[in-house]
Amino acid sequence: MDATSDLRVFVRVMDRGNFSQAASDLGITPSAVSKLVSRLEDRLGVRLLERSTRRLALTPEGETFLARARQIVADIEEAEAEVARVRGAPRGKLRINAGTAFGLHQLTRALPEFLARYPEIDIELSITDRLVDLIDEQTDIAVRSGHIPEGPFVQRKLAELERVICAAPSYLEKRGTPQTAADLKAHDCIVVAGPGLNRWPFKTRAGIDVVEVRPRVTTDSAEAAMRMAIEGAGIIRLSDVIVGDPLKKGELVPLLTAIHHVEPFPLAAIYPTGRNRLPRVAVFLEFLRERFGHAPWRIANMAEARSST
Repeated sequence: MDATSDLRVFVRVMDRGNFSQAASDLGITPSAVSKLVSRLEDRLGVRLLERSTRRLALTPEGETFLARARQIVADIEEAEAEVARVRGAPRGKLRINAGTAFGLHQLTRALPEFLARYPEIDIELSITDRLVDLIDEQTDIAVRSGHIPEGPFVQRKLAELERVICAAPSYLEKRGTPQTAADLKAHDCIVVAGPGLNRWPFKTRAGIDVVEVRPRVTTDSAEAAMRMAIEGAGIIRLSDVIVGDPLKKGELVPLLTAIHHVEPFPLAAIYPTGRNRLPRVAVFLEFLRERFGHAPWRIANMAEARSST
C-alpha cells in the first residue's frame, strides 16, 4: 500500500473510532490497519494517536494532520470520480444527512427509487436535527430547512415549507371548528416546545396579528404532536412536510387557511464547495430537485383557499 492508502486508512480509523470497524470497511485485518497507521507515524516522525484498550484519541499533531488528510482524501476521491464520470454510471458511497421531519416523512420514501435508478451507489444516511459539520463528518450532502448559517458550503434551494394549522375530524366533531383566530383560545392545542411556538400568526387588514394559544399538551417532538392530533387530542400548527400525508388521507383537516400566516421557510440542499462535481452527488442533487422541487406533500385545496383571500 502507498502513502495515499495510508491516508485513507488513517481517515477511516478516525471516522469509525476503532481499528476493527475500519478494517471491516477496508477489507483488511485490524492488525494490518494498526501497522499501516504505525507506518504513517514512523514516516511523519510523530505520534498521531494515543491508543488504549477502550478508545483512540488524537494527539495535537494528529488533529492537525487529520484535517489535512481528510481534504486530501476528498480531493483524490473527487479526481477519481471525474475520471469515472466518463467511464460509466455514478458509483460509490453517498453520505447524506437530513433533519428529522423531511428525512422521516419524505426522503426515506424516495430513496428506494434513487437506489433502483443508480444501482452502483450505496447510501449512508444520517437523520438528526443536530447541525452537522459537513467537512468533519465527511457528509456529501445535507437537506435542511429554515435559516442555515453561512459556511464553506453551497446552498441550493429545493422548495419552500409552510406551516399548517389542523386537527382531526374526531376532535372537531367533539369541540367544534374554530371560525376565527380568537376562537383558538377556547380550544385544546398541542404545541411543540420552543420560544414563541404557542404564538400563532394571522393575516389582518392592519398586518400580522398574533394569537397566544393555550397548550393543553407541550412536547419536544413534532412527530409526537402530529400523532396525538390524529388521535383527536387537539389542534396543531406544524410544517406541511410533516402533516402533508395525514391531510391528504383526511386524518387531519386544515383550519383557518384563509387567514393563517403560513410563514414560508426554505428547504435546501447543502454540500461542500466543489462536491457537486462528484457524479454520485450531482445525480442526487438532480433527483432532489426532480422529486421535491414542486413540494409534493402540499395539498391543493389549501393553496386555493389562500389564493381566494
